[in-house]
Amino acid sequence: MIKLTRLATKPILKPNPANEWERAAVFNTAAIYDNGLFHLLYRATNIGGHARYGRYMNAIGYAVSCDGIHFTRLDRPVLAPGEHVQELRGAEDGRLVKIGDTYHLTYTGFSDRFEGDYRICRATSKNLITWERHGPMLDEPNKNASLFPEKVGGRYVLLHRRYPDIWIAYSDDLVTWTDHRKILSPIEGTWQDARVGIAGPPIRTEQGWVLIYHGARKADNSYRLGIALLDAEDPSVVLARQDEPIIEPELEWEREGFVPNVIFSTGHALRGDDLYVYYGGADTVIGVAAVRLSDLRF
Repeated sequence: MIKLTRLATKPILKPNPANEWERAAVFNTAAIYDNGLFHLLYRATNIGGHARYGRYMNAIGYAVSCDGIHFTRLDRPVLAPGEHVQELRGAEDGRLVKIGDTYHLTYTGFSDRFEGDYRICRATSKNLITWERHGPMLDEPNKNASLFPEKVGGRYVLLHRRYPDIWIAYSDDLVTWTDHRKILSPIEGTWQDARVGIAGPPIRTEQGWVLIYHGARKADNSYRLGIALLDAEDPSVVLARQDEPIIEPELEWEREGFVPNVIFSTGHALRGDDLYVYYGGADTVIGVAAVRLSDLRF
């Protein structure tokens, strides 16, 4: 059975009360290991990122590390709210890939002008600090999206979430997306019976595309991470899916916070054979766990 091992028993990143934009919570973070460093693009809020706490504002902050555990961060966000009509309340839950020499960040742009006013958006960068926004990718309420880190069959590939399932789509130009197909659904009576959605981007291995995803349980709205394997040439085909979660809320800061009993990941960083999986604990802080790719057996 595949399980993640926590690399720290305490959060690796906490809110910073000195900065208004990240004083309440830092959580779901995009991640990448590149040029010898670990990079995070984390979601931050001023009052807690859930409607029950009021009209919170989102921002995306940047943090960097040599070892993947101890991070230094910027005092100002790299993506602030209000800079695009689809991001009046800010950007949420980024997923990060590097294609060629360009970083692509897919995220939820939240404006709250009307019910369902959230869209999958994309921004690009050459340095992870300065970003060019490209606006919505799909004109529909949608979340939990990531590009594949490379083309498959000559086309760009996107995973997204049409509630409550994980879907796949394809594009020739990163603008028009077609061939949408449902690939992963909740399983009744299990830890993932309410909804499922991707975690970080798929990871190419000799076995196929490894996909870490989250599942929520109806009984208590708790979140865990699961793992599946997609076909290398046709990633709409699910080759395997582990029954048990790879990590679940156990530590106090994973069980208690703005949204209790939540482990929610939107990013990971691969250094050699070691996969560092970063996750939000109770929508309040950030933790990290790891697994060796060579140990994955489906």
